[in-house]
Amino acid sequence: MEILKDRIIKDGVAVGTEILKVDSFLNHQIDVRLFEEIGDEFRRRFADVSGQVDKILTVEASGIAVAAFAARAFGYPPVVFAKKEKPNTMDEQYYFSEVMSFTKRTMSSIRIAKKFLSAGDRCLIIDDFLAHGQAALGLCHIADQAGAFILGVGTVIEKSFQGGGERLREKGVRVESLAVVSKIENGEIFFRI
Repeated sequence: MEILKDRIIKDGVAVGTEILKVDSFLNHQIDVRLFEEIGDEFRRRFADVSGQVDKILTVEASGIAVAAFAARAFGYPPVVFAKKEKPNTMDEQYYFSEVMSFTKRTMSSIRIAKKFLSAGDRCLIIDDFLAHGQAALGLCHIADQAGAFILGVGTVIEKSFQGGGERLREKGVRVESLAVVSKIENGEIFFRI
């Protein structure tokens, strides 16, 4: 998605060789027009299954806005997001998975209330980043517990050098990434061709 790559080059900030900050338009401040185009691009990428999507799954917090715009493009299926902390109001049963956040260097137990994910649900996972793949793998694990099906994983930016996309693909999960960063070096961002 060229408009996204151009925006990453223009406003993204490379930190070392691992971190790409895109908080000016993706995960702190949101460029709504760009998000509309991102949602439409996910719809194009998953056109073959678009009529089958019952729910869109993501992890709080920065995945929620991307998933919501994707849901608009897919005809408004519900967006179900895994919570990273168990709130006092979550007294019902839930599915959970342990995931490591390499950005925050913490282990989280992500959870989705059982009433929001059912056997037979056909789900699309949508998130802002795919790095080591922990969030997507955790959501796949939760879907397995529920007896739901994963139609694919859509991510705005994949950092292929961190291996998460490869891990998912090796497990037979379809991955569609709108921009794939192959490396970050000397403050420069390189994309997979």
